[in-house]
Amino acid sequence: MQSRSASDLMIYRDKEYKCGIDVTLAVVGGKWKASILWHLAQQTMRFSDLQRQFAGTTRKMLTQQLRELEADGLVHREVYPQVPPKVEYSLTEKGKSIFPILDMMCDWARQYLGD
Repeated sequence: MQSRSASDLMIYRDKEYKCGIDVTLAVVGGKWKASILWHLAQQTMRFSDLQRQFAGTTRKMLTQQLRELEADGLVHREVYPQVPPKVEYSLTEKGKSIFPILDMMCDWARQYLGD
């Protein structure tokens, strides 16, 4: 294991981290964030579609998780000027970059449960 120096400190939302894993978990570690990213990697979705996927969450919680992912540059929110308003969510390039990690997590879960 390599030792880390003070120059290896990472800052995310005004908090210092010494480990990239901790930063990753801070970004995608919300209760629904990884699952939201997984679903958006498959297709662009409207809020109501996402809400159906996550029946165990409230509208407020889903909105909060999406806003945080948007603020972190992982999710793009497109609002169409029509009545009623149409809002679609998709992954940004940065959001797409986490898909291999999520895919590996799914594979790991299958192996873990299969043992």
